[in-house]
Amino acid sequence: MARFRSVSSTGNCLLCNEPATAFRVVDGVQYLECDICDFIFADPALIASIDAGESPREYDEDYWRSELQSARDRSFGSSLARLGEALLYCSIPVQRFIDIGTGPGFLLDAVQRYLPKSSHCFYGVEKFPPEPAYRSSHANYRCGDLADIGMTFECGICVEVVEHLTPSMASSLASSLRKVAAPGALFLFNTGLTEYVRTEDPGYLDPFHRGHITCWSENAARRLFEPLGFRVLPLQGKSWAFVVEVISNDPRQQVPLADRIWSAPQANVDLLTDEDMGTVMHILARESARAYI
Repeated sequence: MARFRSVSSTGNCLLCNEPATAFRVVDGVQYLECDICDFIFADPALIASIDAGESPREYDEDYWRSELQSARDRSFGSSLARLGEALLYCSIPVQRFIDIGTGPGFLLDAVQRYLPKSSHCFYGVEKFPPEPAYRSSHANYRCGDLADIGMTFECGICVEVVEHLTPSMASSLASSLRKVAAPGALFLFNTGLTEYVRTEDPGYLDPFHRGHITCWSENAARRLFEPLGFRVLPLQGKSWAFVVEVISNDPRQQVPLADRIWSAPQANVDLLTDEDMGTVMHILARESARAYI
């Protein structure tokens, strides 16, 4: 789209419809904030244009080429830690794990390297994939919508995705996730929350270069996920992540997330242990979960 310029600094919250106030102007775009649900979002006119099919950032070959290095860095670093954490937080044995919005799918390549024995249990799905030359050749890389993947998952992560989505798109993602989530399933979302943007990295909001048009909080996420049978849980010390879990009667769900790392199902610990690589991924997951407490 042509470079957008905001014309208004007022509007109603796109989640709860309460009045929202001006938060910050970024690259000519007014962001608004809602005190009721703690949600930050770009000018509603820009959001509406994106929902109508326009995009402030085209996810084309140039975009993927510029994102490849950062995607690889995350996949062979912090995303591996989030993957391991999610497996230890999950209260049920995991048979299949999904990376939602996997982009080029480099996390699958990282899993292949560090957990080759269990690599077949990990999947990635990308709705707007790069050309084959720029993405993983892993057998479990899937192109398309999460809702159409045709299998269920006990666990997964969604890294640096929801900040690119309008509320309508995020609602669709939540519905798709519920469709593929097994009973008791747990998913970790890695995204800069409102606390993070306000106190740590105001530059996280970026409508045109990175396409960060929304900023979520645990409260905002609850409005999205709880009507679908999920519950939203904070991760202590992490202002850039939260967990959603399908509510069940399993008493293991009553254990605080920080304590679950010591009593994770053996199947999940086994996924993080490899004949050749040893226990390095289990150690990474456990220590990463503890590092911010």
